[in-house]
Amino acid sequence: MPDKPLPPIAVQRRTGQEAFHTDGRVLPHSLRNFWQWSVSDLVSNVTRGRLAEFIVATAVGIDVTGVRSEWDAFDLTTPSGLKIEVKSAAHIQSWYQARLSNIVWSTPTTRAWDAATNRLSTESKRQADVYVLALLHHQDKSSVDPLNTAQWSFFVLPTRVLDARTRSQRSIALRSLKALAGDPADWSQLSVAVERAGQEQRGAV
Repeated sequence: MPDKPLPPIAVQRRTGQEAFHTDGRVLPHSLRNFWQWSVSDLVSNVTRGRLAEFIVATAVGIDVTGVRSEWDAFDLTTPSGLKIEVKSAAHIQSWYQARLSNIVWSTPTTRAWDAATNRLSTESKRQADVYVLALLHHQDKSSVDPLNTAQWSFFVLPTRVLDARTRSQRSIALRSLKALAGDPADWSQLSVAVERAGQEQRGAV
């Protein structure tokens, strides 16, 4: 066992062409094969959540030529320094459904974890300045396409609005969200909506 602390791994961006191997003996499978096998179902909850983060990142001008951080206390940082938490929901699921899913986003407070020190903060709170609650609103399984940004809606809130809620501090349903956030933004409107919410958040602190 190592007798000294082990620093975080510096993650390098992959191309997908990297081959699996056995101590250097190349096997007939690539990293791209793994990606295709593991994340082709874009409607599945876990993959859809990461896809929503990517879509939001592209909308607000974040450089996506790097590597997504797995362990940050929030999901994204805009060029202007706003911290964003992205949550996703969808009416349609990959599995058999008797009816469309009810829309609820989980929005709990958390204790931030620092990957550089492996320590949790003592304070439980919402770590981001702005919440983007992304809804894959399309309701036809035969034509659902999560890559089509026109099938998404984005409700944007300054974090203080969620903090001030009295009904629930752990989740919010679509009807309640509409009452707080009003009409959703589409992909082209998202950057402006996020900056506006960030100004509201910063003006409140």
